Amino acid sequence: MKPSSPTSFTSSSLSPSLPRKKRLSPYLFTLLTFILFVCVLYGEDFMCIFGQLEPTFAFQPSPKPSNKKAEKLAFAIGKTEENCDVFSGKWVRDEASRPQYEEWECPYIQPQLTCQERGRPDKDYQFWRWQPNHCDLPSFNATLMLETLRGKRMMYVGDSLNRGMFVSMICLLHRVIPDDQKSIKTTGSLTVFTAKEYNATIEFYWAPFLLESNSDDAIVHRISDRVVRKGSINKHGRHWKNVDIIVFNTYLWWMTGLKMKILQGSFEDKEKVITEVSTEDAYRMGMKSMLRWVKNNMDRKKTRVFFTSMSPTHAKGIDWGGEPGQNCYNQITLIEDPNYWGSDCRKSIMKVIGEVFERSKTPITLLNITQMSNYRKDAHTSIYKKQWSPLTAEQVENPTSYADCVHWCLPGLQDTWNELLFAKLFYP
Repeated sequence: MKPSSPTSFTSSSLSPSLPRKKRLSPYLFTLLTFILFVCVLYGEDFMCIFGQLEPTFAFQPSPKPSNKKAEKLAFAIGKTEENCDVFSGKWVRDEASRPQYEEWECPYIQPQLTCQERGRPDKDYQFWRWQPNHCDLPSFNATLMLETLRGKRMMYVGDSLNRGMFVSMICLLHRVIPDDQKSIKTTGSLTVFTAKEYNATIEFYWAPFLLESNSDDAIVHRISDRVVRKGSINKHGRHWKNVDIIVFNTYLWWMTGLKMKILQGSFEDKEKVITEVSTEDAYRMGMKSMLRWVKNNMDRKKTRVFFTSMSPTHAKGIDWGGEPGQNCYNQITLIEDPNYWGSDCRKSIMKVIGEVFERSKTPITLLNITQMSNYRKDAHTSIYKKQWSPLTAEQVENPTSYADCVHWCLPGLQDTWNELLFAKLFYP
């Protein structure tokens, strides 16, 4: 009897006297086996890709609905109300509960952020509370935070804006720690605040790009021609290991123009190979490196990872309808337009963050502080900070020329960033 064709399964191919079961073609069987193998191996990637129905420039801080039982995140004691987006809301004046501490009573605030001490005449910027549209933020509980940190390490990693958030957290906590039970020490890029009674540390590590760069000196880093080394996150990442809660940020230092210089080899190489790529591609490289480090070094069942979105500047008054040449100097009111978006916040970078985070299987909580901070042109340090160089006669005559519209007074806006961190840590 002539054997049946590998691709034919008609009745004419079977002997009438010796009926037998149809068999899969060995080629078809191999193909089906391969498809099954690929689905098992890359199924999550396919789901992630096909699941991206939202605009990629929009942050998705809350998990999308799924029939799959949600994985319980470390340190969670509850959950946010349904349909509650804590990052969408408005600022309400609250002189009863704000500020949560006084500038003079927190000795850890750097002179770059002590606006009252440096002569700011008003305190209005201290009296605003963030109110989400459809729910309330849980009240910040210093004792709960410290008990949670007992025997653990919490670290902020990034630039001076993340350092401000680190200082804000210390100020929010230090009241409940006896004076003889707390200390702070800086060694190179690392600053460590210790709550001795709790055997806990809250730390800050200076790494403005997260990857190795020529701006890594924690003190001397004002370099205009910035270069980032590709694939170098472990240079700093070795200092982040064994941390229980980590908060990353990186944005402003990448904004040197439309291009960014990337070092392919080592900073020690005599002949350096440096290429220029778009800022978006460079930033994407940094985000992917961060997520790979998290995947390889953080235990998703015992630790939590946060990423703080871009902090806006208010350097162009025309953005909010002000005069040309105006900036954050002398601004004491908020921007009331709910759709306001400053020109300094690149939506192309928002898109990169959305794309990279959507595709990641690594659990990471996004703190979307950008929109809420966009309204706060009143909250910058402006001219009320320590000046590291003597002011020129021209600067004194024109304060707008040296106003700092990047950093924020403490107490102030960054305390709210930590309230959002508190909410997402305990009530994700």
